[in-house]
Amino acid sequence: MRATDDRYQGERRRFDLAVRLIGLEARTHVITQITGFSHDRIRKIYGTYFKHQNGNTVRRQRGKSPSNVAFLVRNASTQGQASTLASLFGLFGLVHIDPELNVASAMPPSGVSFGERLCRAYEAYVGLYERPTLPFEQAWNLLSAISERGDLLLSDCLVCGSLYVQDALALDPGHCPACRRH
Repeated sequence: MRATDDRYQGERRRFDLAVRLIGLEARTHVITQITGFSHDRIRKIYGTYFKHQNGNTVRRQRGKSPSNVAFLVRNASTQGQASTLASLFGLFGLVHIDPELNVASAMPPSGVSFGERLCRAYEAYVGLYERPTLPFEQAWNLLSAISERGDLLLSDCLVCGSLYVQDALALDPGHCPACRRH
């Protein structure tokens, strides 16, 4: 039995994804939903590969994932970053955005392919900003808010035409965060 055999590739991809998600500080239940691993297995992976490493900066997030969208639209900077991340979700095939800017989930929020695309989208977002303000758990909240719950909507800016995220229940002047700053 060799770990390089084809029959172990699926398990290896799930394991690598779990390690990647732990490194992004995803909560245990999110990792469980995406990889199918048990909570106990995820805790063991963290203990083996992260907990006792010198210079470990990975913190385990506790409790429920955030579900309030107020954080994502609290100010123009955060709203702009959330808008960028929502666009990346579309580019990486996590959501489908139709011409009327309706958003639908492009794939089920579980499975290795979904998890790998989610990690790539989040890592691309982090690479775009000098000081990214959205932790991974807020990215997970954003994905759910625009594709499943409908708490956030995508809109076109009336001034510059850019795509931005807005609270579905808030009065919106039709201006993106950048245009509102000026």
